[in-house]
Amino acid sequence: MSPARALEAEMAGLSALVVAIVAALLIGALHRRAQGRVSVAAEAGESAVTSPGLPLAVQEALTDATAGSAAEPRPVVTLLQLSTTFCAPCRHTRALLTDLVSGLTSVRHVDLDVTDRPDVVTALRVHRVPTTIAFDPAGRELLRVGGVPHRETLLNALRPHLLAADSED
Repeated sequence: MSPARALEAEMAGLSALVVAIVAALLIGALHRRAQGRVSVAAEAGESAVTSPGLPLAVQEALTDATAGSAAEPRPVVTLLQLSTTFCAPCRHTRALLTDLVSGLTSVRHVDLDVTDRPDVVTALRVHRVPTTIAFDPAGRELLRVGGVPHRETLLNALRPHLLAADSED
């Protein structure tokens, strides 16, 4: 091979490497930007998915979570966390949401393992875990977060849906 051809081949390889590195950095930046972002699904009175259209496992989780009792009032918002068995970010999300709802009387957290439930993932249009979806008592989706939520961002997004006592915190 002539020196000119060898140099040309090296430059082509180097160019391909640079393109691959730039693409990987761009994809990583976009993924990081989307992590924990709150997407508002419904304003008051609107809904993308309602209770009758929800999978049975989700309806049961929402029913159990919104039952309430004399000692504990019915929650206004249920945070449904969709996770899988071996998901490390899911464990972090579970701890964060458990801590978040401990100070709020009108919010409950339910963790639903979707490892063997593709029907739930498909029906709720979930593309990754953890995904947290906030539902009102009627089963209307209020908002959703893909990935580990940012505590303050989630709390700010929930404020319009909380009882007055919780909104002041």
